[in-house]
Amino acid sequence: MQPWRPPVSRAEIEIPMQKAPSFFRTRFPALVALLALACAGLTGCDRMGDARFQKALSEADKRLSTDDLEGAIRVYESVLDGTPKTAEAHYRLGHVYADRLKEPLGALYHFNRYVAVAPDGAFAKGARSYRKEGELLLVAQLGNGAPLTQEEAAKLKNENLKLRKTLEEMRLLKTPPPAGGPVAKGGEILQKPIPPGARTHKIASGETLATIALKYYKNKGRSREILEANFYSSDAATKLKVGQELYIP
Repeated sequence: MQPWRPPVSRAEIEIPMQKAPSFFRTRFPALVALLALACAGLTGCDRMGDARFQKALSEADKRLSTDDLEGAIRVYESVLDGTPKTAEAHYRLGHVYADRLKEPLGALYHFNRYVAVAPDGAFAKGARSYRKEGELLLVAQLGNGAPLTQEEAAKLKNENLKLRKTLEEMRLLKTPPPAGGPVAKGGEILQKPIPPGARTHKIASGETLATIALKYYKNKGRSREILEANFYSSDAATKLKVGQELYIP
């Protein structure tokens, strides 16, 4: 038996096609064309997403250069989606909190999030190296440079444990919840934990997710982002309570 070889002429390609069933002969070219369009579309979407992310990083860097730290933080936070592709925004936020704001708690949170999302990322080593330094700075900051009492040390330890627990809960939230989301006793929809140091909003009378999105993003259409960042179920949009605290991503 001769080894298989690919066709080398148009005739060798057309003859097998003529012998194929009529359905295959008529549908095959269309299927090939659709497959090519789908692949091109996926590639285009990826490139568009990458371009949008890089544009956001450039915009945030520009704001940092003019000392608009709050504006830069908002831009960095706007591109975070919990995937390795946007993890670099966590790393840059870590440096903003560490170097510009001198807030080790916020820096620790974002460096830890970078490691959790992209453990083998390009900046993982730098994010991990800050951990010990940040914890020491946090101790000094909370103690105002003075030696901590036993009570203060215990309180700090408990706060650190709470922070670690929150980070672990956020990591576990990457697993999709059951359809409809978890529900507490009495039918109340459970709210996701708010990340430490995150921007928050307390719901006032008459406010909806749409009006809150308009306030922070100038776009009512982004209310879905607030809903998904705070709740497991979309039913929560109709069950908001006055005074309820929401995380604004």
